[in-house]
Amino acid sequence: MTHPELSDEQKTTLLQTLQARFRKNMHRHPGLEWMEIQRKLEANPQKLWSLFQMEDTGGEPDVIGKDAETGGFLFYDCSPESPKARRSLCYDLEAWESRKEHKPKDSAMEMAEAMGIHLLTEEEYRALQQLDAVDQKTSSWVATPARIRKLGGALFCDRRFDTVFLYHNGAESYYAARGFRGKLIL
Repeated sequence: MTHPELSDEQKTTLLQTLQARFRKNMHRHPGLEWMEIQRKLEANPQKLWSLFQMEDTGGEPDVIGKDAETGGFLFYDCSPESPKARRSLCYDLEAWESRKEHKPKDSAMEMAEAMGIHLLTEEEYRALQQLDAVDQKTSSWVATPARIRKLGGALFCDRRFDTVFLYHNGAESYYAARGFRGKLIL
């Protein structure tokens, strides 16, 4: 999928924001150097566009390490709560279509795809929680195994009582305090 290119001003502002967040949160990415990440970002305008979408919807993306399979830099949504502009969403298009009344504006899976990112898995969500305590007032949909989704369910997580919890709900449900966190591999 080809996305519109960011303006020079948008690129500059985004890179400055990402660099400031990177430097402020070195505990998320020990041993990584910003200049190497910036070079890769500048060489990948589609990924930069996706990071702009993550930032624009309140995700506060940051590098949390390198992907074990590809060696690419991993960006996760690191906002303290589930990204504000990505809440009140059901899980996927099938769930959205199944609602007869009071349809949400979108679904987490479709919105993530349009942004060029993926929902965090439960494992990835728990890894993020090891870096920073997030979703202490909100919750986030996580990638749901096909066998659960086939039966109409979907999974979400949050952090309460200094513990990360995994829950289930009907995939068509949506709540003002539930959104989704995404990842991008650069």
